[in-house]
This record gives sequence, C-alpha cells and structure tokens, in this order.
Amino acid sequence: MANGGIKLNQQVSVVMGSISDWETMKPAATILADFGIKFEKKVISAHRMPAEMFSFAQQAADRGIKVIIAGAGGAAHLPGMLAANTTLPVIGVPVQTHALNGMDSLLSIVQMPAGVPVATTAIGVAGAKNAALLAIEILGIENASLIAKLVEFRQSQHDAALESGEKLD
Repeated sequence: MANGGIKLNQQVSVVMGSISDWETMKPAATILADFGIKFEKKVISAHRMPAEMFSFAQQAADRGIKVIIAGAGGAAHLPGMLAANTTLPVIGVPVQTHALNGMDSLLSIVQMPAGVPVATTAIGVAGAKNAALLAIEILGIENASLIAKLVEFRQSQHDAALESGEKLD
C-alpha cells in the first residue's frame, strides 16, 4: 500500500502520540464509525517520529483527509505541530496524564500562537467523543445526510436525559 500504509479515501485521521493514548481516542473512532465516516487511525509521535509527522501533515489533504483529530498527553506537541504543517482543521484532544492529570496536555494544546489554530476539546474520553462530533459537524457543512444523523443523535441524547429524570425518586 502506498502512503506509508495509510488507506486513501478516508475523511478523518485519528492520530495519537503513542499507543497508550488509544484508550482515550478509541471512543472517537467508535463515534465516527457509528456515523459511517471513513477514518484512519495511526500513532505518530511528534517527538520520536518528527519526519513522519511532518510528512503525514503535509500530505493529508492530498490523500483526501478533511479533518485531523490528534490526541496527545504531557508536552502534547502533536496537534500543534500537525496544524503548523497543514491547512486542514486540527482538533486536539488532551490525554489525561498521571503527573498532572491532563492539565499539562490541555495547556500544551490550547496555548497555540495566533495564526496556527487548534480546536481543543476537554481532557480525556469526553474530549475524544466531542472531537469526533465536531469533525462530523465540519464534514456536515457539505453533507445534509450527516446533519440529519447529528439531529437524530442529539434527539436521542435529549430523550435519554428526559427519561433519566423520570427515574428520580
């Protein structure tokens, strides 16, 4: 397979700095799959694989990628360095760390200099889920069927919340 083993025709890249980030990022992949979004998943370390990271970011649009979701912990340079090397939207997911409970990741991702934006979500699994939903919203700008699925998804969340309130004693 060309392109370093990455499939063509994917719309979203779900990338992370290390395999240990997969537990956080897996729910993003699940949501994308549930919505029928073609995506790829890959470990790309900003610190241990800089050449591959630069190449990945610079070639993503040419491969048909529309949005990159990047999870990283600690110094969390991956989302920002990807954003610096592509004009595609990059959504950063701060991975919860042991040392600082994810605050280090959050601050590393959210404090991008003006001119290199990274959309940043909450720390951990909630952030990964919201990153997938934000990617779907971005793709939905030109895809009415995705918007319809989002409306249905939000209605199901509403209904579940309403039902849960009825269980109160």
